[in-house]
Amino acid sequence: MSINILMPALSPTMEKGNLAKWHVKEGDAVAPGDVIAEIETDKATMEVEAIDEGTVAKILVSEGTEDVAVNDVIAILAEEGEDADAVEAPAEEAAAPQNGKGADAAPPEPKETEGGEAVPREGLHEGGSSDNLQPSSDSGKSDGKSSGRIFASPLAKRLAKEKGLDLSALSGSGPHGRIVKQDIEEAVEKGGGQAAAPTAAETAPTSAPKTPAPAPAGMSDEQIRKMFAEGSYEVVPHDSMRRTIARRLVEAKTTIPHFYLTSDCEIDALLKLRSEINAAAPAIDDKPAYKLSVNDFVIKAMAMALQAVPEANVTWTQEAMLKHKGSDVGVAVSIPGGLITPVIRDAEKKTLSVISNEMKDMAGRARERKLKPEEYQGGTTAVSNLGMYGIRDFAAVINPPHATILAVGAGEKRAVVRDDRVTVASIMTVTLSTDHRAVDGALGAEMLAAFKRYIENPMTLLI
Repeated sequence: MSINILMPALSPTMEKGNLAKWHVKEGDAVAPGDVIAEIETDKATMEVEAIDEGTVAKILVSEGTEDVAVNDVIAILAEEGEDADAVEAPAEEAAAPQNGKGADAAPPEPKETEGGEAVPREGLHEGGSSDNLQPSSDSGKSDGKSSGRIFASPLAKRLAKEKGLDLSALSGSGPHGRIVKQDIEEAVEKGGGQAAAPTAAETAPTSAPKTPAPAPAGMSDEQIRKMFAEGSYEVVPHDSMRRTIARRLVEAKTTIPHFYLTSDCEIDALLKLRSEINAAAPAIDDKPAYKLSVNDFVIKAMAMALQAVPEANVTWTQEAMLKHKGSDVGVAVSIPGGLITPVIRDAEKKTLSVISNEMKDMAGRARERKLKPEEYQGGTTAVSNLGMYGIRDFAAVINPPHATILAVGAGEKRAVVRDDRVTVASIMTVTLSTDHRAVDGALGAEMLAAFKRYIENPMTLLI
């Protein structure tokens, strides 16, 4: 029986990917572990390995195809003894089996993704089985509103409620006219869809707290373009990375109550120690074994500060606080078209030279989009350093699921007062953004003070 090869989900947040390259062609034999394709996500390019043995019967998605949805069938394998030429492509509306097997396997519910989490769509009949993808005999025409009922995926229903849209005013683009996530997004962009009528539960008097009003939607594309003369701008479509960055930034700023703490750190001792350590670095193949940067000290100091103030080394969830044991520090790296945050795991346990070399390696591979998901996902905090661009100070947006992020400005000579006398010192301004649900003001101040102690006494980072 033929085997469907599906577009894999290479990270928890992946919804679509670009099929960059095939390493096989129709007629090739493959075995488990063989690299068969390269997939581009918003963050990286990754190789996909075969998990079954067989012959490539059909390639359904060609190289260079963009925005292929997770779980779409991209190719078909013929098993041993099966005629590859006789294998047929699956019907357009058929759901791709989760286990990759052919028609003898029970088809799963089609899926939409919500923030990277698979959300089962409901069947075409309210409360009915999702196995039957054909309209029922009493449903009349298949337009998503048959017999007065509205057929929409759970995700579409939730989004419509959040945006205050009336589903009955929308047309569905899903199978048999079902309303899906894309229809809601298009309605919001166009400013369409009538406001949903209040339900009885919403209008009935009650002492229970009311559901918060949905967040206001921004201006539609059409409204924005009308503000500029035709031909005065170039339309540059968003790529998947920019869309993901935009979505996550909006999520962070609308769901995380940020507040900010700023401190000035004197770094003359750090600069002196850094110069001495680099000068003493052993040579390997006529190159220094390491070359420390100020950012390497920042990463280690941030990791040690979290260990010194473990109550700040946390992640907020709705049911409980996750109190982390290690300090996994993400570091924002600028790459073409956006940024990515490789994570130095257990940074408190690593020497400065190990942190430096690990960071250089991951930053280089990040710019080539060669990082693995486990190298940039998770983490307990993050560092964003714009000092090399001459930025004196700024406030960074927290990167979920972190509770803190440290924004680092440029080290510069400034006038400071010591013992009532003005002198000159190298000062670096840092700003800690915190999730107020998890890290209160006093706790954040304690953590920033710990960071300042380590940075201003850099020998403590060598112990």
